[in-house]
Amino acid sequence: VYDKREYCNWVEVAGGGVGSLNACFLAKRNFQVDVYEAREDIRVANFARGRSINLALSYRGRQALKAIGLEDQIISQGVPMRARMIHFLSGRKSAIPYGTKSQYILSISRENLNKDLLNAVEKHPNVKVHFGHRLEKCSLEEGMITVLGSDKVPKDITYDLIVGCDGAYSTVRNHLMKKPCFDYSQQYIPHGYMELTIPSKNGDYAMEPNYLHIWPRNTFMMIALPNMNKSFTCTLFMPFEEFEKLLTGNDVLGFFQKYFPDSIPLIGEKALVQDFFLLPAQPMISIKCSSFHFKTHCVLMGDAAHAIVPFFGQGMNAGFEDCLVFDELMGKFNDDISTCLPEFSRFRIPDDHAISDLSMYNYIEMRAHVNSRWFIFQKNIERFLHAIMPSTFIPLYTMVTFSRIRYHEAMLRWHWQKKVINRGLFIFASLIAIGSSYLLLHYMPLERIPYFISQ
Repeated sequence: VYDKREYCNWVEVAGGGVGSLNACFLAKRNFQVDVYEAREDIRVANFARGRSINLALSYRGRQALKAIGLEDQIISQGVPMRARMIHFLSGRKSAIPYGTKSQYILSISRENLNKDLLNAVEKHPNVKVHFGHRLEKCSLEEGMITVLGSDKVPKDITYDLIVGCDGAYSTVRNHLMKKPCFDYSQQYIPHGYMELTIPSKNGDYAMEPNYLHIWPRNTFMMIALPNMNKSFTCTLFMPFEEFEKLLTGNDVLGFFQKYFPDSIPLIGEKALVQDFFLLPAQPMISIKCSSFHFKTHCVLMGDAAHAIVPFFGQGMNAGFEDCLVFDELMGKFNDDISTCLPEFSRFRIPDDHAISDLSMYNYIEMRAHVNSRWFIFQKNIERFLHAIMPSTFIPLYTMVTFSRIRYHEAMLRWHWQKKVINRGLFIFASLIAIGSSYLLLHYMPLERIPYFISQ
């Protein structure tokens, strides 16, 4: 058995967040890594706004960053969000805490995070990043990729392992789909998203900064996440058919006056109309596949393996946890790829499929359930039970966002806890009804009792 680290050359396809993070993990294990990214270096490119949703960094992502020594640097550039701030149509606002007083998620700039990760990658002498190189094809059996650089000349390069971190529309995954027994499904939800901005006001935040602001309107919603420059990045999520009805500036202003009246003075009428028509509403896709690997030649991670809708704030966190899990398995199996790759698929697929389903559910919760007093009541019960039985009863959001409990285990536990709460509430309501009936019968005149029972 030879030391694979002396001989193995690995290739990361795509230099986004997951690709860069994974390159750091592999470099720490002394592998030779090449990273190919189709886009130009974002550190020197003009930033294109309106094409991505702000990132919410939570425990899973932080643990991955901590493992490569970047956690403190990244969190210093984020704004803590300790609760949801619900904006009702009447103008009333109400906060729903995410967890305990010490628990919060971080609003992070996607651009700054990717820049910091690229800087971290380039500190490793055994990693080389190739910008402006598009993947043309993969010959997975041979471990060969064909890339096209700025010179437009295709280059065939052979590697010991191809790591596909090239996003929801992954070229690597497209080649895997041609292999036998590879399962794949995708779903475009009928809702799109559009980015807007609430600027700072007199050099400070225009709203309370340490919250994720939500305007829930049952079939659609708007959210706002704070930025370090005192602005808020707003995202409007809505069915495409509703976006298509808004054709003029007056249509947009009338729509916001009807559904988000308190946001208009915050955004500004002119900026609202201008930003609304800057770019069309963007689609959202959910992708599941299995397996994540092909023999010992290729593995998928991040959105390439499991693109999810953004409503649980776990897309980046799940992708980062992929890298962390893979690194933990590499340590467990002493860098033996033939054992590590199938174990990664076996271990990770149930979790990534579970967070995909939970993210779909959370959209309904964010846009509709938070309007319900019954939902708020249940949340209060969950917090109470968690306070008195912290290891026995853990709210779903806490399990997903503030722990590394496996996603599929969190979902199973959540279903069980819901049954326990509903059964407890049913028994409590039954006891109240029985007690009320007893008191009523006890104090009712005798001649009225037969009539009461018959009714």
